Amino acid sequence: MTAHHQGTTGSVLVVHGVGDLRLDSVQVPEPKPDEAIVEIAYGGICGSDLHYWLHGAAGESILREPLVLGHEVVGTVVQAAVDGTGPGKGTRVAVHPASPGGTDARYPMDRPNLSPACTYLGSAARFPHTQGAFSQFAVLPARMLRGLPEGLSLRTAALAEPASVAWHAVARAGDVRGKRVLVIGSGPIGCLIVAVLKRAGAAEIIAVDVHEKPLATARLVGAARAILAIDAEAIAAVEADVTLESSGNHRGLDSAIRGTMRGGKVVMVGLLPSGDQPVSISLAITRELELVGSFRFNTEMDQVIEALADGSLSADPVITHEYPFSEALEAFSAARDASSSGKVLLSFTSGMPTGTN
Repeated sequence: MTAHHQGTTGSVLVVHGVGDLRLDSVQVPEPKPDEAIVEIAYGGICGSDLHYWLHGAAGESILREPLVLGHEVVGTVVQAAVDGTGPGKGTRVAVHPASPGGTDARYPMDRPNLSPACTYLGSAARFPHTQGAFSQFAVLPARMLRGLPEGLSLRTAALAEPASVAWHAVARAGDVRGKRVLVIGSGPIGCLIVAVLKRAGAAEIIAVDVHEKPLATARLVGAARAILAIDAEAIAAVEADVTLESSGNHRGLDSAIRGTMRGGKVVMVGLLPSGDQPVSISLAITRELELVGSFRFNTEMDQVIEALADGSLSADPVITHEYPFSEALEAFSAARDASSSGKVLLSFTSGMPTGTN
């Protein structure tokens, strides 16, 4: 480690258990030869971060030790990897949080997101947990870092990771040009799906949500119409060519099946709880619907960064709140209220006692 960072301490956001979220002070670890030190500028709060805090678990991933949260992060390289890989010092970067791996189950080699031993920053899927990057200084493998083009602000680039999830989902839908597309669930991922669909040439995008505010955001990024989730009749009447389900709720998946035309396709993006789910699967059979899963992403982040930089992907309205890192608890409280917030960002360079601004 260079003299500048030798013995540096920084704040990290750690979930210690259900409802127990703390800003801890830690020493920046010594990077391995293929790791860089990134000074984090922004971090986006994801649904999984909220789940660890509120429930001590995200899906099948159960919290068994303190976990540094955060996988939607951007910042600046302050120390490059000594093995010469990855971006140099001073480069502004987004982070691809996945580490594919594992040979214990079969999967298509060109789809590393499906690799059985894949780890993800800020995830309790494995033990020891994969620590996240909600920290002032994050030590990260250089291969995770993606340099940002000149004109792209770090704040907008903070959407690169969730927008990549959306981009992957739309790719799973196939060619959407000229099609009528229904998007169920207009949280940050749903709204980013709307934005990606708009860029991809969908003719008509209809957004659904249980709250008015997310629907207003969906309109800002390209939805032609908005339907409240309670209006089952209006949803069924859409008869979409393609539906993307991003609510992560069995009612949302049921609405997706009912709102899709015969012979259409449903892309399932929202992660439903494990176990049995009550949905009208008989309709999917008699309508010959294609039900397609979508999980994380692979190389899409490179295209997303380009699209955010050239302005062809309009995503900024998805960011509704920004809090200094020192107010992380307030930020998480805001993020849990889906009726009033979209993507909530933590700003690591504002309001910190160390005066890193």
